[in-house]
Amino acid sequence: MKIMILCLCLLSTITLGHGHGPAVVRVEEGSDVILPCSLSSKENIVDKLFDWRKDGQKKKEEVFLYDGGDHYNNGRPGQDEQFKGRVSHFKDQLKNGNASIKINNTKISDSGNYTCDFPHLEPRQTFYIELVVGAALKPYTRTLTATEDGALLQCVVEGASPKPKVEWKDRAGNILPAEEPQVSDRGGSYDVTLLTTVTKTDHYRCVVTQEEIHHQTHSETYVFIYEKLREESSSKELIGWLGGFFSGWVSGVLTLAAVLVLLVATKCIIIRRIKEHRSRERLENAEYKKKNLSLSKLQQREDEESVKLQNGEYRQREAVVSGPMLHILIYFIRNWGRR
Repeated sequence: MKIMILCLCLLSTITLGHGHGPAVVRVEEGSDVILPCSLSSKENIVDKLFDWRKDGQKKKEEVFLYDGGDHYNNGRPGQDEQFKGRVSHFKDQLKNGNASIKINNTKISDSGNYTCDFPHLEPRQTFYIELVVGAALKPYTRTLTATEDGALLQCVVEGASPKPKVEWKDRAGNILPAEEPQVSDRGGSYDVTLLTTVTKTDHYRCVVTQEEIHHQTHSETYVFIYEKLREESSSKELIGWLGGFFSGWVSGVLTLAAVLVLLVATKCIIIRRIKEHRSRERLENAEYKKKNLSLSKLQQREDEESVKLQNGEYRQREAVVSGPMLHILIYFIRNWGRR
């Protein structure tokens, strides 16, 4: 149990005051905290009375009361509303004079001055503790503007308590020059805005430190910047060169595509013309054959008619010739017989 109490104490920061000053305990909001109170004599206080109170605006607020085994967590009335269900003591440590209490899930409103009082001891003993509960929200970052010469970064912290220290750092941990932080006080909680300009590609962190509660948190962002080339060359020239290269490349691709389309179109036209030409040839051949067939038939008829005509003329001529010759022959025979 002693080890457990020691570990819980390490979760918070305790600073003992000088003389009669209070011990200061600092903790981050939402954490559990132990407020220490122990008799130096280690006297057994199981049957004793001790009373924890917090200074309020008008009166003392009842935090935890123990009286010989009777306390707020086992039905005793009177505890202030904001502490109900969140405060406990260490029962097994009472025999060693330890009256420390533990407050769970601390709030900003828990901050203040506390007293641990032993009213029935001789002499009466009272311990003073100051509790500081801090809000340590993680900052958020963003890039406001970005050019070839650099980027303007913004870090915003809201509702921090106590007042934080805000810094911009590079990846190596070097603190960067920044503008004067803009701070708004909202009744004990603070809003802080910090701007810085960076000129190199790197990881950058906005670091928030609250020394009073020994707390530190950060938010990181990556910035890429087109760095200037050697001597007279600049990022504009590089971008222009890249733009010209890609522009020429795109132009070449488009030209090649146009040529391919033209070739394909030309090929399609040629193939279509060839097909049309072959179709015309087949049609002309068919018509030619048809005409030749008609002509041959006509020529055959003409030849047949010519033959018939020639045969008729021959017979007619034969008849014409043979008739007179026959009469001459008959006349000759007759005359020959008379002689």
